[in-house]
Amino acid sequence: MNSNNRQFNISRRNSLKFVAGAIGTGILAARAGAELAAPEPAIAQNNVTPQQALQMLIDGNQRFVNNMRQNPNQTLARVTQVAPSQAPFAAILGCADSRFPAEILFDRGVGDIFVCRVAGNVTTPEEKGSLEFGTLVLGAKVLVVIGHENCGAVKAAIEGGELPGQIGSLTQAIKPAVESSKNQPGDKVANAVKANVRLQASRLKDSPVISGLIQEGKLIVKGGYYDLDTAAVEFFDIP
Repeated sequence: MNSNNRQFNISRRNSLKFVAGAIGTGILAARAGAELAAPEPAIAQNNVTPQQALQMLIDGNQRFVNNMRQNPNQTLARVTQVAPSQAPFAAILGCADSRFPAEILFDRGVGDIFVCRVAGNVTTPEEKGSLEFGTLVLGAKVLVVIGHENCGAVKAAIEGGELPGQIGSLTQAIKPAVESSKNQPGDKVANAVKANVRLQASRLKDSPVISGLIQEGKLIVKGGYYDLDTAAVEFFDIP
């Protein structure tokens, strides 16, 4: 009887230890799962200064170029988090070229950048209105117009000639930049691309909404040139 009782007590203690261990493991697993499923902090980073917002783009592009991406705000939790509202820290007018996926090249994620893309990164009334919304209403602190190496729309504007459909409306919007850069030394396409960036950015700055934000110190407007070979973005000032 005593031997049987001892065996029963030992088995009972082992069972309790097993149950306690299982409960503890379950609690740890639940906590870990909760941490993984928790929303990422901060809906967006537009509570920064315009210069800080620009630096975030610069840093993100450098991470991409150096193959050190952090891939922030790219989870399903982030998607759920920003579903009710958005507050991007930056706005971009870029080319529709498939080789310029802005969020990837700046190592950002969902809800971070308000992006308008159109061939030749031209400023149409619709693009201007969209970017007025992105800056005034949504609060983006930096607005960047970005052209890229060997832009097809700029090349077409340089070559001239008749184009089908509405394609010609794009080249017409770019032609003043081509004219202003044609006597510059160096690569004529690169020169025209950068001149076009300045032209389209100046058209955005003509907006009373955007110019008002600049005067209040709430927004800066920059130009950018994207190198297709290196993925690096060169930023420059817009007069």
